[in-house]
Amino acid sequence: MAYETEDHETQYCFPAINSSCIKGKRSRYEYNIMYACVPLLSAWTVFLNLLVIISISHFKKLHTPTNLIILSLAVADLLIGIVMPMETTRLIETCWYFGDTLCGLYSIFIEVPLSASLSNLVLIAVDRYVAVCHPLLYPQKITTAKTLISICLSWICSSAYITAFVINNGYFDTSLRTDMCYGECSVMMRFAWRVIDLFMSFIFPCIVIITLYLRIFYVVHQQVKVINSLMNGGKCVMEGSVKRKSERKAALTLGIIVTAYLLCFIPYYICSTSVTSSTTINVLTWVLYTNSGLNPLVYALFYPWFKNTVKHILTLKIFQPASSLVNIFYTKSIVIK
Repeated sequence: MAYETEDHETQYCFPAINSSCIKGKRSRYEYNIMYACVPLLSAWTVFLNLLVIISISHFKKLHTPTNLIILSLAVADLLIGIVMPMETTRLIETCWYFGDTLCGLYSIFIEVPLSASLSNLVLIAVDRYVAVCHPLLYPQKITTAKTLISICLSWICSSAYITAFVINNGYFDTSLRTDMCYGECSVMMRFAWRVIDLFMSFIFPCIVIITLYLRIFYVVHQQVKVINSLMNGGKCVMEGSVKRKSERKAALTLGIIVTAYLLCFIPYYICSTSVTSSTTINVLTWVLYTNSGLNPLVYALFYPWFKNTVKHILTLKIFQPASSLVNIFYTKSIVIK
């Protein structure tokens, strides 16, 4: 480790190589804080997203198209939580000692979940748009099979795009990265790839997500006005209103998740594609990573079924016979006679 020394001697990652990177110097206090906090954040992210994955996978009543996308998002967040300690080591130690091949593979492994997360948010926006704006067509348009195919395609496309990005930007061959020193493993995009990545990973998905949610909330606003006018007129509007209310609540909940992600993602992407300090990019990167541990909290606050499934999991009731068929949508106010 490159602790800060009193003589302030320049230390190199590979002293025998002329093009070696210089080791970054940090105080022992910085090391202790980073290595103490990151494992806690990583464990928090992995644990909460694992609860989401187990909940949706185990309980049959949660096998809906919307929840399958949430499951895919939780898998991406789980992978980000697993990567956190490795990313911390890379940032703190500043030197990459494992060669170009592992640098490329590592870059793919850490970038694919981030790309898949954004793809899942697009799928969530499309799902909620159809559910709220075209409720009669939803059962035909959004089926479990179609959703699974869409999720698989999103992961395949994300993996293919990131792999092409890593290969074409020289992660597997240091000689292609003349502006980088030996012992560095970081993002250095060429201009052509900056333009491509700006459109593919930022402009296009953000436009789709924001456009769909603006339409969703406009339709919700119109529905509320119609329902209020009918209620004021003394007409009964109970039939179908509960279902629409449920869809609107799901749209609001997932809209919060999408908004939180975009608030973290947009500043990071703007800074990463422009000339800025590495410290700023590192801080925004960790803000983006932290978002992966916040999504399950949104589920806990807005989804009663998540609270119920967590109780079953933590009390080990999921190991009981036929536990997957339990009605996890119950509330305390419901009395079964």
